[in-house]
Amino acid sequence: MAEAASSNSGPTSIEPNETSSQKKQLKYIDIGINLGDPVFRGIHHGKKAHEDDFNDVLERAMEVGCKKFMVTGSDLKESKRAVELAKAHPGLCYATVGVHPCSATQFDKHPSGPSSYLSSLNALAVEAKSSGHAVAFGEIGLDYDRLFLTPTEVQLKYFEYQLDLAVEIQLPLFLHSRAAAEDFERLLKSRLDKLPKRGLVHSFTGTLEEMKRLVDLGLDIGVNGCSLKTEDNLAVVREIPLARLQIETDGPWCEMRPSHASAKYLVEAPKLPRSVKKEKWVKGAMIKGRNEPCAIGNVARVVAGVKGINMEEVAEAAWNNSVKMFGLGETV
Repeated sequence: MAEAASSNSGPTSIEPNETSSQKKQLKYIDIGINLGDPVFRGIHHGKKAHEDDFNDVLERAMEVGCKKFMVTGSDLKESKRAVELAKAHPGLCYATVGVHPCSATQFDKHPSGPSSYLSSLNALAVEAKSSGHAVAFGEIGLDYDRLFLTPTEVQLKYFEYQLDLAVEIQLPLFLHSRAAAEDFERLLKSRLDKLPKRGLVHSFTGTLEEMKRLVDLGLDIGVNGCSLKTEDNLAVVREIPLARLQIETDGPWCEMRPSHASAKYLVEAPKLPRSVKKEKWVKGAMIKGRNEPCAIGNVARVVAGVKGINMEEVAEAAWNNSVKMFGLGETV
């Protein structure tokens, strides 16, 4: 994919609030994309539904200016897969390494015990950081909306373990927080001073007060379709400082839909490639219900509309913030 990555100039469109002298294609970093998910290989619910269209997904994204992908690690297996994708697509894909709170029971279920699982995670993160393939520790955090997957005490225990590991390895954090603000912030506060680049709370859907506290802690806020679903969400996004904003799709999830509050800002947006049911897939088509990184421009468009600024400001700020925090082979 190195060759494809060097020829990613797609058709240019004039964005709202832009002058004719600003026709250059905007550039994006999708800081949260689950490219290791089997649906990007044509496998849905464990069954092969269509041809592997992974390369098509990347190419569609690059055509709209998405030049970097941070592939999310959600457990040890998925983190290894993220690192392998980073190795396979140097300069284009980068990995995060960590265990999502909803998967934290894997520590205790590991045949050799939690210490062995944590040791394997540590080894993977150290090696992948050294090679430049991993740029963040995560996705880690707390999720009290889904306690049926992982009980509170298990989430807390392994969030702390992983935070300490991130401090030891010195990787910025890629964080998840749902309905757990008090515990989440408490556990972070004592450690952030040991992490110069702090980290990012991705897929943010919290309150205005929560967002402000996180920004005061020196954290960035990641915004995707789930962050733009309701009018309350939009009111929070309006107040995120540009200096603390990063953007993502979180594909294959967090798709923006016509029923969402974000829809009114997409009326004049360039159309995405047509979507078909997975059973009727043809080359060049997207899959209905499968969010892709080619939609990253729509995230920027909605943020710009909500803030009353142009897309270029949003794209440039998000790009610079991501590079400052994660590197990604770029300099600001």
